[in-house]
Amino acid sequence: MADKFGHLFVTQFPECGDDMVNEGDAAGFELPANLSEPWAAMRAADVPTASAYITTSWVGEVDTEVEWVREHEHDYDEILMFVGNDPENADDLGAEIYMTIEGEKRVLTTTSSVFIPAGTKHCPLGFHHVRRPFRFFAVALSGNGHYQ
Repeated sequence: MADKFGHLFVTQFPECGDDMVNEGDAAGFELPANLSEPWAAMRAADVPTASAYITTSWVGEVDTEVEWVREHEHDYDEILMFVGNDPENADDLGAEIYMTIEGEKRVLTTTSSVFIPAGTKHCPLGFHHVRRPFRFFAVALSGNGHYQ
């Protein structure tokens, strides 16, 4: 039997730090020590027909304020997700993070997601503290499978 849909699966997430132009080294500063390297969960480089680019990282513990991403904007919609890892309390992020959208700062302490329309200035993004690691996801709805 032919594997008709095998080309649609990504079973090993490749490291994708070089793809990220607004975060980390590509933006001219080092990733904070409490962040794992980013991995591509879905992108056109791995699944050519993919119309979204999804990355994920672990955010580890830190007890001092750390800025991660500086202000920028994209020409596509984006969704950012901050997901706690406590199965007994899925809403508890285990951290206090901050994010600014068009000059309005928000502080998050719960599992959350945010939709950022194309052309919207967003960030800085950072952590006031992280007491328990959590998972971060970025979804670029670029239509071309690229994160820029």
